Amino acid sequence: MKPEHKALLTSLFEAAVGAADPDRIISEHIPERPKGRTVVIGAGKGAAQLARAFERKWDGPLEGAVVTRYGFGVVCERITVLEARHPVPDENGIVAAKHMLGLVSGLGPDDLVVALMCGGGSALLPSPPDGFLLKHEIELNQALLTSGAPISAMNVIRKHFSTIKGGRLAMAASPAKVISLIVSDVPGDDPAQVASGPTVADETTFQDAQKALKTYEIKLPSWAWDYFASGHVEAPRPGNCAFDGNEVKIVASAKLSLGAAVAEAQKKGFDSVILSDCVEGESRDVGTDQGAIVRNVCLHGHPYSKPTILLSGGETTVTFSNRSQLKGRGGPNTEFMLGLAISIDGLENVCALAADTDGIDGSEDNAGAFADGTTRMRLAKAGLNPQRLLQEHNAWEGFQRIGDLFVPGPTGTNVNDFRAILIA
Repeated sequence: MKPEHKALLTSLFEAAVGAADPDRIISEHIPERPKGRTVVIGAGKGAAQLARAFERKWDGPLEGAVVTRYGFGVVCERITVLEARHPVPDENGIVAAKHMLGLVSGLGPDDLVVALMCGGGSALLPSPPDGFLLKHEIELNQALLTSGAPISAMNVIRKHFSTIKGGRLAMAASPAKVISLIVSDVPGDDPAQVASGPTVADETTFQDAQKALKTYEIKLPSWAWDYFASGHVEAPRPGNCAFDGNEVKIVASAKLSLGAAVAEAQKKGFDSVILSDCVEGESRDVGTDQGAIVRNVCLHGHPYSKPTILLSGGETTVTFSNRSQLKGRGGPNTEFMLGLAISIDGLENVCALAADTDGIDGSEDNAGAFADGTTRMRLAKAGLNPQRLLQEHNAWEGFQRIGDLFVPGPTGTNVNDFRAILIA
């Protein structure tokens, strides 16, 4: 792979991440000071950076707490930064959820709650219903993560097994005004889906959760089936008076970040096309499908002319058909890239980058990987079978062996996956 091509793709990733920079987006959405207290709460992989940016810009009294993934925390002066496990929740997540519910309880109409929500918040705020324990939330989360269901379906299920998600945190804050500043990592940018919407009124019902469980054939323990079949207390509906006067703002998203990547590509002299900002599906299949588009462009100049850069966002998934595959190392972006690499095998002047904008893709410390038309050949020379790596969900090992992992480190934000394919 040509170094200049890697550098170009990296610059596009950096432009996309820069468009969601916490200091930049928070400075544009500072609310007016209230008569009473200002309490900041938040959850997600970029929550600590958002909190730090907010307190730098806020010129009045301030208190609060946010929770982020282990290793993603930063030092804040007035806002407590908690860390918990992701993607499978742990006891520290329970502590964080209880702490936030306590912070907003007892507030009055002159008080203000600022909710800083971003991707990853669902796992970081476990708060199972009465009668259930952390172990139950862990079992449910593991079943969802291995199901291959899209994030929208998983969040419908999560928010109906919670005392904090699905608008319940905003309910606890009432009658205080809640302003939600949301960094979207979900296809379509539905604010109620980000972090399973702790401060956003919910349109879905228990019947929707039951339908999702059946549609995606999610394998649950018997206690979970009994729970969802019983139809417990619904999440608060959008018309509930507790949400009167609240504000919900999407301050960063895949769509906005892809637009920044387009502008950066133009600066470098390349035309580009956004295929979609809300791609979903099985990671390897999406890689194969986009590879077919690339091959058509290379061989027939259709549907796009060369040179060009194909950009896309969204969130793909990895489905594990048996527990032995859980030993595989990698994540959705790395697996997407392996599927693409097999599809574009032998094509000249094609290279690509797929990476999670939070800087971490799945189980390892890489955000994603690079690939080109020689990737499959280089894997074979290294003694690896690309198809077997896919079957075992072990794409990380392949890209690590040939030196094509992309490791920028945690970025402090999260607007979903970023994919760029250069057809030179």
